Amino acid sequence: MKMWSGRFRQPLDPEFERWQRSFAFDQCLLPYELEASRAHASALEHAGVLSSEELAEIVRGLEQIGEKAQADPTFLADHEAEDVHHFVEKQLVALIGETGYKLHSGRSRNEQIATDLRLYVRATIDQLQSALADWLGMLQSCAEKAGTAAMPAYTHTQRAEPILVAHWLLAYVEMFLRDSDRLTDCRVRLNVSPLGSGAVAGATLPLDRGAMASDLGFDAPTANSVDATSDRDFILEFVHVLSLLALHLSRWADEMILFSTQEYGFISLPEAYSTGSSAMPQKKNGDLLELVRGKSGRVVGAATTLSMTMKGLPLAYNKDMQETQEPLFDAAQMMLSTLPLVTRWMKDAQFDFARMQAAASSGYMNAWAAATYLVERGVPSRLAHEAVGKAVKFCLERGCELQELALTEFQQIHSAFDRDIYQALTLEGVLAIHNVEGGTAPAQVRQAMQRAEQRIAHLRGEAHAHA
Repeated sequence: MKMWSGRFRQPLDPEFERWQRSFAFDQCLLPYELEASRAHASALEHAGVLSSEELAEIVRGLEQIGEKAQADPTFLADHEAEDVHHFVEKQLVALIGETGYKLHSGRSRNEQIATDLRLYVRATIDQLQSALADWLGMLQSCAEKAGTAAMPAYTHTQRAEPILVAHWLLAYVEMFLRDSDRLTDCRVRLNVSPLGSGAVAGATLPLDRGAMASDLGFDAPTANSVDATSDRDFILEFVHVLSLLALHLSRWADEMILFSTQEYGFISLPEAYSTGSSAMPQKKNGDLLELVRGKSGRVVGAATTLSMTMKGLPLAYNKDMQETQEPLFDAAQMMLSTLPLVTRWMKDAQFDFARMQAAASSGYMNAWAAATYLVERGVPSRLAHEAVGKAVKFCLERGCELQELALTEFQQIHSAFDRDIYQALTLEGVLAIHNVEGGTAPAQVRQAMQRAEQRIAHLRGEAHAHA
């Protein structure tokens, strides 16, 4: 029996009937549909629509549906169910008889799907926060293992200045902590309950919306029934946050790909996440990294799809909104499956700290330190820049590094150079001058590591609290 067929004289076109079903993909909402249905049944009992015996019967039936779905995946192979709501009603009536039809009293599928989706997104955020805590913890661990090893930092993909390897890894920690913060913000805004909103104008029975919201862990009921049944902002916001997370993972993956090439040689690809070539026996390809980079486009595409689906819809519910579900599910599952993989990849990757350190010691990356040396001796910044530029040009012509110039050659370029210039040009000296909060001086990086560790521990605690 359809949930809406009473006024229709003709059956649906069979091909259209198959085409418009959503159960093939919205069955992933089953746990949330059952959870919300239990809360609604309890409200019906309080409103006098169900007896206590009928409530108990319905709750037992809902529990059995959940148990069957977990025990036997073929239980969900229902080719008649229009959507997850129809499936639950069908199964409930099959289990307990006509009492099952009473569950739909005073509610609409419009509020049901709005509630199910909020519960799904909330649960997914909690899972992602836990996965992010693991990922951030692994980045933090790698930063700790790097110790005081240095590497080149790049701007315009050209060597710029030496930094600690730990400082570079902590840059990714900051990036992904922002993603976690955005997920936290999104969770706060979505955590209101549409139950009791009806189809568009509100429930037709005196249901306790506050009690239903509390039963489901929501902070409060939604304020407006029209908005509640048509709002998908929480999905748009969530998937846009995921698109930023995917973008950041793509940037990380791209840098790992570059640094694992023979030309850089900073990282050795872990074999458990790499493949070979069917033609070239010597190859080891970073397939995980390339797929992370490639799949990020799907998540960004999902965010665009959602915006385009919603942009022209009048209030309130429209069937177009069914098309918001697959991009949501795809983006969510993509990130849920990706984060554990990149965490394990990072655990197994080997860093060649000696080669990174050597790369940080050449290529005139101490030039700004030389200019700073002059500035500290009263030379105007622009003139200091000009003088060191001339020194670099001289070194390029001679094929040597700045620290290989004789003191007399330095002094021919500018009289303010003295013997202590050589200490300023060492790798340790160059790192030490960046002694500001957020800089790469070892003392600053140690403090940054402590702050990052505290923030990750807080995130892990929040994730466990919501588990």
